[in-house]
Amino acid sequence: MAALADVKEILTRRQEEQELTPEQKLALEHCQKFSRLELKKVKKLVKELGELGFVTEPNAVKIADIMPAHADDVRVIFAKERVNLEKKDIEKILSVVEKYL
Repeated sequence: MAALADVKEILTRRQEEQELTPEQKLALEHCQKFSRLELKKVKKLVKELGELGFVTEPNAVKIADIMPAHADDVRVIFAKERVNLEKKDIEKILSVVEKYL
């Protein structure tokens, strides 16, 4: 699963090589607006979240893209999962994210 920072880097490189399609231009514009971290930090954040043990890689990427600041934001990310996060787990996620803000 690719984070916004990954997509941004890929499209930026491709733009240097050739003309982007209109869809690619829109995707790059979206990434530039909403990507909050550089790729190195995203990879470190995803790795650190994965080390918690209860965060899957797709959810870690979503967290890195959204950078939630509140418990409710974390709950929304996990809403479709069959995991019932406890308050302490949400606090662990938020403390990891806080390091990268």
